Amino acid sequence: MIPAGWVDRQLRLRGIDDPRVLAAMAAVPREEFVPEDLRSHAYDDAALAIGHGQTISQPYIVACICQALALQGGEAVLDVGTGSGYQAAVLAELGGRVVSIERVPALAARAREALAAAGYAGVEVLVGDGSLGVPGRGPFAAVAVAAAARRAPPSLLAELAPGGRMVVPLGGRRSQRLMLIERRGDGFAARPLAEVRFVPLRGVEGVR
Repeated sequence: MIPAGWVDRQLRLRGIDDPRVLAAMAAVPREEFVPEDLRSHAYDDAALAIGHGQTISQPYIVACICQALALQGGEAVLDVGTGSGYQAAVLAELGGRVVSIERVPALAARAREALAAAGYAGVEVLVGDGSLGVPGRGPFAAVAVAAAARRAPPSLLAELAPGGRMVVPLGGRRSQRLMLIERRGDGFAARPLAEVRFVPLRGVEGVR
């Protein structure tokens, strides 16, 4: 059950002020996306282990990513690093047409089940190298990357539509910044959002 007031305590008071994002975070049942033995901690302000060396990001970071992407509804969205499926669910709640890609087949299968149970069966979950995006399915108006790379993967930048936005953590294992990258004409503009710590982005254009 979604606790009363948690959105105000964890999100609104920390600067998440987009009403659509706040409503989406309040609507998605986070407990559906965490392991059974951790459900009592589903709404803690912390990342939680989901197996295979991966985590479900803390609620504030998910909200920060979604607010930066500024979805209005109906956009094509690429979610890189499905993990639990929680971030994909919030993006879908915001009206995105979400394609999510996960490198670990067992996590992808579990995410599909969780998304269906939570009412987001329309999210498409693929298995593959997320650092390469989903060739042939772009361009995407928004790309959310839930793993850290040294630099923004060129394949993901190439899949951004004109005016599109990507949020990606950049840096090493100990120090990372969550960055918003916007496609502007023939180039890109970037600005930092927050100091973060994500698992590494594995793959051809990630950490090999």
